[in-house]
Amino acid sequence: MSRWPVTALPAPLVDLPARELCRAMRVGELRATTVVEAFLRRIEECEPAVKAWAWLDPEQALRAAELADAALAAGSPIGALHGLPIGVKDIIDTFDMPTEFGTPIHKGRRPEKDAVLVARLREAGAIVLGKTVTAELAVYSPGPTRNPHDPARTPGGSSSGSAAAVAAGMAPVALGTQTNGSIIRPASFCGVVGYKPSFGLLPRQGILQQSNLLDQPGIMARDVGDAALVAEAMTGRYADAPLTIDPSSRGLTEAALAAGPPPKLAFVRGPFWNRADLEARKAMESFVGELGDLIETIDMPEEFAAAEEALSRIMCHGVARAYRDDFLRAGGEMSDVLVRIIKQGQAVSEAEFIEACESRDRLKSEFDWMAARYEAIVTLSAVGVAPLFAEGAGNPIFSTIWTLIGAPAITLPLLRGDRGMPIGVQLVGRIGDDFGLIRAAGWLERIHGQRSTFLEDREAVAPNA
Repeated sequence: MSRWPVTALPAPLVDLPARELCRAMRVGELRATTVVEAFLRRIEECEPAVKAWAWLDPEQALRAAELADAALAAGSPIGALHGLPIGVKDIIDTFDMPTEFGTPIHKGRRPEKDAVLVARLREAGAIVLGKTVTAELAVYSPGPTRNPHDPARTPGGSSSGSAAAVAAGMAPVALGTQTNGSIIRPASFCGVVGYKPSFGLLPRQGILQQSNLLDQPGIMARDVGDAALVAEAMTGRYADAPLTIDPSSRGLTEAALAAGPPPKLAFVRGPFWNRADLEARKAMESFVGELGDLIETIDMPEEFAAAEEALSRIMCHGVARAYRDDFLRAGGEMSDVLVRIIKQGQAVSEAEFIEACESRDRLKSEFDWMAARYEAIVTLSAVGVAPLFAEGAGNPIFSTIWTLIGAPAITLPLLRGDRGMPIGVQLVGRIGDDFGLIRAAGWLERIHGQRSTFLEDREAVAPNA
């Protein structure tokens, strides 16, 4: 049994950091079954309003927790994530549950094995609670998920279910993916930390492919330390993945939590600054003003505006190739927006695709020069607060440059906008220097005093909200 009765814990289990849950389970202060039961109760309470989950099997999750408890009792080796419940975006393969890509075209699809990331998480002791909702084939057409802070608003996309599940306390961490803005934007809208590592840091085998040059997995979490903890368990080269890298990922959790001198930060508005809502721009500039001489304001060359067209061509070209067979056999079951993107991609010539790739390479070199003196570039995560659900999943433009060039990025829930809705502050690191980015993000989270946007009034996600 747990050393603490559930009623005597210092905080509700679903509100504790993943790091604390893992520590308590590893030393026997908490049972994995106790932790999983707590999150399942939270899901039962909130899921009717939030709709974050594409697939759940509570009995399967509890069986996995029982096995974890038995392993600890038997003295078996225990991983860093022992007993930790996680959500997995429904485009990431899981051998023991469906992976349907958010579309009826793949209804009932059952992979034969886990994606590499999921296998690594399980090896570290994590327990997959279920599959979180994604947009249709992870493109712009949103699923049913609502924003836990205001059910009338979108959680963003395409990692909508993962962001909403963490924000509502239904999972301590969840996996997402980003091909433009699908981690950073929903994390900003839902008021959680969203971490998109450097391109190649996390292997992509077993994940639905849109674009081999752009697809980047990542993590939704409550704070920087939790995101770093989960990232560390998944990093490292993979034999069948030539694009994976071996960057400075070791010690990410230590980097997130350790005290140290202030990092060198630079604030950039960027070429898309005027697309942000006035409220978001004011909030960001006020935030930068509060940092004073701890941050330097620099200009971003106008040529970075080319990132929008370059990413669009590369992404649409990739989507058209990746979904060619689905389009030929079941195009009538696809949304109008997905059909439009596929046709747009089919129209991209090889010369235009090559030109877009060359533009990407030029911008990477320009960014390397611009960011060389700083541990992180600071900017907005999204154009503003989450729009109304009927208006779509929101604009990803504040992620476009960083996704295109493969730079690591993380959003922190530090600002608020209309009716207290969250606005994220995005930090972007030097390409391959995730250690430096996480150190800067952890430092900023601490010194600013994270203005937590987790729900204090749980009625916002209560049933029938």
